[in-house]
Amino acid sequence: LGLGAELPVASTLVSEFSPTKQRGRMTVLLESFWAVGWIVAACIGYFVIPNTGDWGWRWALLIGALPLLYAIVTRVHIPESVRFLESKGREDEAEQAVRYFEQAGGIEPVVSPKGKPLPKINTRELFGKKCIARTAAIWATWFFVNFSYYGAFTWMPSLLADQFGSLTKSFGYTLAIAVAQLPGYFLAAWLVEIWGRRKTLSVFLAVSAVAAFAFSQAGSVAAVLGFGMLLSASNLGAWGVLYAVTPEIYPTRLRAAASGAAAACGRVAAIIAPLLMPWFLTLSGGNKAVAFIVFTVAFILACVAALCLPERTGKELED
Repeated sequence: LGLGAELPVASTLVSEFSPTKQRGRMTVLLESFWAVGWIVAACIGYFVIPNTGDWGWRWALLIGALPLLYAIVTRVHIPESVRFLESKGREDEAEQAVRYFEQAGGIEPVVSPKGKPLPKINTRELFGKKCIARTAAIWATWFFVNFSYYGAFTWMPSLLADQFGSLTKSFGYTLAIAVAQLPGYFLAAWLVEIWGRRKTLSVFLAVSAVAAFAFSQAGSVAAVLGFGMLLSASNLGAWGVLYAVTPEIYPTRLRAAASGAAAACGRVAAIIAPLLMPWFLTLSGGNKAVAFIVFTVAFILACVAALCLPERTGKELED
């Protein structure tokens, strides 16, 4: 519940604070810390769980909970969105937020233009004539990316253990595959301001589809690791761009709410996909092939949906 509320708000806030020329890159880099968490989690799975007996999973959860204390620090020090404050007529607070970043960057303060109050949020606008096409495209992209990601990576250690006969080894393989997420994010952060959002997202999703199909057919350790790492890098690179593009395509009065709604649509898929995995495995006699072919199709559908999104690279956020 908490994480689901946190993620779209964080990406929206960074998007609103970032300079136009760096907005996509900043948001993708923000999301790259998801990969850092994944790598730490994989290390815990590899080093802690197998070596602490029945308490292994409990220690893993405890270690994972400790960084959440940092949320208290962020709440104290991160200023409120300037666009939000202006929309509510809180000009003095908006000016203080701007000064916070000017001082941190050693920039001479400049007089900020006066904002204008915005109309109240009406979420029905998401399905109005102006927004319906982008809402359908972004919801479909979120749904199919979540479906493939959570279906594949939630079950990854168990699938590898079944294929290679050792849970400890599978945690090691999962760690290697997780490490590939970071270069995927960094490549996406570089390309998102060169190629643009739509092209970068669709290319990464297309590569994810190829990698998922190749992974479904992989039998050797080298092939599983190679295609698994390619899938990890391309999938998470696409995810970073998705978080960057979602807040950009809506006006300020809808931005955070629309981002949250799109993420919620994705979470529906995140619930469904892991629950379907046992059925996929039954269809293929315990083999991962059927599941990853389904994920391949999902990536292709996400790629098609991404091509329907508006391109906002280099453009100011809408008021």
